[in-house]
Amino acid sequence: MNFLEFAVWGAYLTSMGRYLGANGFGANIGWFYSVQGIVSLFMPALMGIVADRWIPAQKLLSLCHALAGLFMCAVGWFAYTTGAGVTFAPLFTLYTISVAFFMPTIALTNSVAFNALIKANMDTVKDFPPIRVFGTIGFIVTMWIVDLLGAMDTPGQFVISGGLSLVLAAYSLTLPACEVGGNGEKKSLVDALGLRAFALFKEKKMALFFVFSMLLGMCLQVTNSYANPFLGSFAAFADWADSFGVQHSGILISLSQISEALCILTIPFFLKRFGIKNVMFMAMLAWVMRFAFFGAGNPGFPGVLLFVLSCIVYGFAFDFFNISGALYVDQETDPSQRSSAQGLFMMMTNGLGATIGTLAAQEVVNHYVFLPEAAGADSTVLWNGWQMSWYIFAGFALVTAIAFWFLFPKTPVKQ
Repeated sequence: MNFLEFAVWGAYLTSMGRYLGANGFGANIGWFYSVQGIVSLFMPALMGIVADRWIPAQKLLSLCHALAGLFMCAVGWFAYTTGAGVTFAPLFTLYTISVAFFMPTIALTNSVAFNALIKANMDTVKDFPPIRVFGTIGFIVTMWIVDLLGAMDTPGQFVISGGLSLVLAAYSLTLPACEVGGNGEKKSLVDALGLRAFALFKEKKMALFFVFSMLLGMCLQVTNSYANPFLGSFAAFADWADSFGVQHSGILISLSQISEALCILTIPFFLKRFGIKNVMFMAMLAWVMRFAFFGAGNPGFPGVLLFVLSCIVYGFAFDFFNISGALYVDQETDPSQRSSAQGLFMMMTNGLGATIGTLAAQEVVNHYVFLPEAAGADSTVLWNGWQMSWYIFAGFALVTAIAFWFLFPKTPVKQ
């Protein structure tokens, strides 16, 4: 289940920007990525209430994937049939509906997995992480498949994603049954959205934490949105057009997900050795390097090594803040508020932060890259524009890191 869940996402998440840029939608790439954050503000909570009260989680998972898969296949069908005449409004509408039903499935798969493990008398803390790793493996596998099939520039990636969603929709019906309202607790929409946790903003340290969560969340989707179009732009240079980083940018970018899977294993050591504040600060510095290495690199040798380093530090940038941040919320909130506080953490990072950050990044890239491209600028000018964009993103992450270091209180790890 976890393999298929994230294989659905991996088929298009890092390559969609390349297709959009190649088909005249470069200036709108940010909208396709930010809508994931917008629907994440309410759809997971709504589907969670439905699973709690009316439809067993495994059946709701099947229904959501069936709808997400059908609409994602419709995205591919529309793009294929219209070809060069593909228009923004229908494409974006079909895509948004698909994503609206996909995003809740991430939480639903966790619910189904925990239910199955508990029924099998297994330890969720010990046994779930090795299972969840298969999600990252699935993500990487479909990234490679789309790359090797030459589908990064075509609507084929949407068809592959939709097809896998339909497979998971069928498979979900074979999973162990989940009870409706199994714990007897009926969450209100206010609770499910984590809105009660907004009271935590009355505490200075928690207010600072959630504000910095939003600021760091602004970095989350930037490279998913623009790394592939950036690498594809090097095809305009004769010296780099046939390089591995241009022809197989999806495989190169997949090093980020491989790093993510490996970095999870190092978190206990770093938390014990350095504490939560230092680990979160390391994550922010890793985001600085993530963006700066993209700006300084190129697909040739040795410039491509900077791209590789950017992918390696991504694991630290993503894991260290998300996991240590969740641990900080768990330690610093009352047990009665922990679930809603975790919901607020996700809302600030993957909802508000990712949405605002992606749209802001779109303005930067449009100004320095796509507007000059539309005006007929040569490839060197566009490359300089990409570099300036990456350095602006790195500068934002650096300012955030410095502010975090001086403003955020030091917090010991509770044993």
